[in-house]
Amino acid sequence: MTIDNSWTLFLDRDGVMNEEIKDGYVLQWEMFRFSEGVLAAMPLLNARFGRIVITTNQRCIGRGLLSEEGLKVIHTHMLNEIRLHGGRIDAIYHCPDVNNDSPCRKPQPGMAMQAQAEFPEINFSKSIMVGNTMGDMKFGKQLGMKTVFIPSTKPETPFPNPMIDFKCDNLLEFSKIIQ
Repeated sequence: MTIDNSWTLFLDRDGVMNEEIKDGYVLQWEMFRFSEGVLAAMPLLNARFGRIVITTNQRCIGRGLLSEEGLKVIHTHMLNEIRLHGGRIDAIYHCPDVNNDSPCRKPQPGMAMQAQAEFPEINFSKSIMVGNTMGDMKFGKQLGMKTVFIPSTKPETPFPNPMIDFKCDNLLEFSKIIQ
């Protein structure tokens, strides 16, 4: 598989970009911890992919635990750190909805459609979804993307699996196998 700047990278946030809080949420910047290797991986991914976007379910907003403004503050800090380390994120899409059947909540394709509306050059067959849940994998597969599973919070997930094309311990390992 040859990855060049015509490809788009879709990243989940919690459990991929940052350490997921078991049975909880990142509700302020002070609770946000980058996952191992993420800041080192971002410049490598930046050099390879034409677009890098985050798609993240943020049910905590729908539950009233975090405001849209609070999420924006967390993401601003995250983006600044990534930039300081030579990486970039072109856009972040989030779904605040509580219900699993919401059209924007992964695995439904709503956030991918938002990304493609903003960046019409996105071709899902030239896209990779990196996530840590089977919902992330289904999100990618149903759109025709390649999928990369990071077992940060679900290490028991069986592999090989028809929904998972590649399995990597973290984003840095993924960034090295596509170089």
